[in-house]
Amino acid sequence: MKKTTLLLLTLLLTCQALAQQPLVYVDKTGVLRYTKDQKEAVFFGVNYTAPFAYGYRSHKAVAADLKKAIDDDVYHLARLGVDAFRVHVWDTEITDAQGNLLTNDHLDLFDYLISKLKERKIKILLTPIAFWGNGYPEKDENTGSFSYRYGKEKALVNDTAIRAQENYVKQFFVHVNPYTGLTYKNDPDIIATEINNEPHHSGPQEGATNYVNRLAVAIRTTGWKKPVFYNISESPYYAAAVAKANIDGVSFQWYPTGLVANRTLQGNLLPNVDHYSIPFDTIPAFHNKARMVYEFDAGDVLQPVMYPAMARSFRTAGFQWATQFAYDPMATAYANTEYQTHYLNMIYTPEKAISLLIAGKVFHQLPRNKNYGTYPADTLFGSTRLSYAQQLSEWNTKTEFYYTSHTNTAPLNSTALEHLAGTGNSSVVQYSGTGAYFLDKIAAGNWRLEIMPDVIPLSDPFEKASLAKEVRRVQWNNQSISINLPDLGEAFSITPVNTGNHHQPQVSGNSCTVYPGTYLLTSKGTTAAATNSTVNGIIALQEFAAPQPVRTTLAVFHQPLTEISADQPATVTATITGIDANAKVWLEGNRLGGQWFKADMHPTGVAAYSATLSPEILQPGLLQYRLVIQQGDHYTSFPGQHEGDPHAWDNYQRDTWQTFVAAPNTALSLLNVTDNKDLITIPAYTQDAYTAGSSSGQLALRIAGQGKGSDTITGVSRAVDVHIKDRASELKAYNTIVIRARVQGVANTQARIALVTADASAFATTFPLKDAYSDIEVPLRSLSADKALLLPRPYPGFMPLWFKAAADKAFDIPQLDKIELTNIPTADTTPYTIEVESVWLKVK
Repeated sequence: MKKTTLLLLTLLLTCQALAQQPLVYVDKTGVLRYTKDQKEAVFFGVNYTAPFAYGYRSHKAVAADLKKAIDDDVYHLARLGVDAFRVHVWDTEITDAQGNLLTNDHLDLFDYLISKLKERKIKILLTPIAFWGNGYPEKDENTGSFSYRYGKEKALVNDTAIRAQENYVKQFFVHVNPYTGLTYKNDPDIIATEINNEPHHSGPQEGATNYVNRLAVAIRTTGWKKPVFYNISESPYYAAAVAKANIDGVSFQWYPTGLVANRTLQGNLLPNVDHYSIPFDTIPAFHNKARMVYEFDAGDVLQPVMYPAMARSFRTAGFQWATQFAYDPMATAYANTEYQTHYLNMIYTPEKAISLLIAGKVFHQLPRNKNYGTYPADTLFGSTRLSYAQQLSEWNTKTEFYYTSHTNTAPLNSTALEHLAGTGNSSVVQYSGTGAYFLDKIAAGNWRLEIMPDVIPLSDPFEKASLAKEVRRVQWNNQSISINLPDLGEAFSITPVNTGNHHQPQVSGNSCTVYPGTYLLTSKGTTAAATNSTVNGIIALQEFAAPQPVRTTLAVFHQPLTEISADQPATVTATITGIDANAKVWLEGNRLGGQWFKADMHPTGVAAYSATLSPEILQPGLLQYRLVIQQGDHYTSFPGQHEGDPHAWDNYQRDTWQTFVAAPNTALSLLNVTDNKDLITIPAYTQDAYTAGSSSGQLALRIAGQGKGSDTITGVSRAVDVHIKDRASELKAYNTIVIRARVQGVANTQARIALVTADASAFATTFPLKDAYSDIEVPLRSLSADKALLLPRPYPGFMPLWFKAAADKAFDIPQLDKIELTNIPTADTTPYTIEVESVWLKVK
């Protein structure tokens, strides 16, 4: 009996010891490994901020139930395969000046969020100190916390502030989460900590090391035995001091397209994410530190090709944790106010969301430190294919098939498929809606289908944001779907399973009409799966979460063609929502000084309308037109959303859009500083960038030049593909590029122009400048293969500034994607300024 009792006691103590072991540890070579089997540990996910700061306030502003919002968002994260969560805790909202932990609504919501993440098997990295105020994008509140009192810089050197932080973390890590009954230090799903967010160190290096060690000691005195990380990329001068500290890993960030462009960036930006450069390999202590990416995003980019490429580059650089910043809460994603420069939500940006799903697969599949070549060679890696031209990210394995756009690729093995997700059509799924769809096999002959509402773009989501401004709208429509899966066959049954879904589709062959929701699909002659079936043990059969439209009023989004060729038909498109099925829509206008025209617009997809203008209308000159919507006897005209019959004698509204119709082989503008507001400059935020040009109403852009070295490169870049595509039939005829510019401060100098094609191949040459404006002609044949600037400038600043494509090709003008103009650093230190008015193509 005693032996049995002793054996049971020993077994119990052993189990308790194993239960208290951290999930992961960092080995002597700096690799994050699972404690259980010593295998490499890899985690990929997002930041998410709903419990704090503006995320919290914005939910209150739209009267959202914050806990319900967290439920829905975490469900969507699980649906996207996320298994990692990180956010810098707004300590300013849960502490006082002495660092005492405050029990309030923010902490309660954070605890609730952690409990929901755990339910979905999402692991958590805690960053307890942010230093930030809680205002952005509004003003900071005076919270009375140590962060508010001392700020980021003082908090790292002021002893009183450091003691407050020590006090805070000692309380933070032993805080008991009421929803789990666990302290943060003992919660097995909280696997690591990063001491603080983006520290700005100052003073001697030893001081930085001492600060890191003091906070690490304070955390570990709570009984914390898990990995401790510290930022090494925000203050790179202090990298050696950080690596020297008693920490287990180092954290990095990546914003490869800059931040806050106030517009959607155009052009091929895959070169910006081709490689993650780490400059700290000369620091011996760096090599035994695990590497994690606490924040990353391609800011101001809608293209669904960036995340998988970033995941590939992270793995090549040796990272084992990466979390995007920041996932938009569903309750406010209609307005993209969370962080204007970021936009990611499963409902409102379905293509990007599927690309994040694919990126997670990439991050888990690819080995550390393997190089996949240079763009465009590295668009095929592992089970992934990327295409800028098709705006396609694609994941294709024996059991999984995911894609972000129409694809002709066939699944590797359609009979073995278990999981599909996408936007667009493939050989497996043809779907007429614009939201994402998910298909998951839960048993033989049984599949779970989830259909998201349609999403409709209404404005540029990266412009100035406001909760009063709707940038995207969801719409619940019936849509057709065809599913070609051998496991389902034809005449399968389909049953709605989510709460409130009463839509009963009728299947014809392998097609039916579905409404947003969740369905159980069962092959003919097969028993339906049990109602407690799950996907991967974390997605219940009946689950579904999607918002109703925030507004249903009339909205029109139209981007007029900039310049088109004469004597050729042109298609004009618009997004129109909030109208009834019997509404009439048309364009009307005239060529300035010419004939009047009217062209009916017809629906071509979800809220999509188009009209074709005939060559007879499109003669050289200026096309002026408006869009008119008639619903019964009610008229609305755009631009301006003017109510009333546009032809009434007393209707004085005359707003129009304009498109220039060019005569054949006339000059094609690539840059006009007066007209084009989508320029990207280096350095960014240049003061006095604009000046008056050589004629009335003409602006010029200043490009400074001085000294020798790569750091003195200044210039301007512009993506031109979207602006020249409507004169594509004429492009082959152009043989000369013209730059109108001058130099001030010296009598003459040289500058550089580069034309970059859609495959990121750059072709460049130099040209002379004098101190008076002139039109400098550069024959296209004089361009030679060269490197291109990576603009917007990637952050951190130690990322590469230049990119050279893998293979040199002959310049092909129809592939022109962007242009760039830069100074040429010289040994002469005399300051000068290049002033550029315009650049155009001509036939000579």
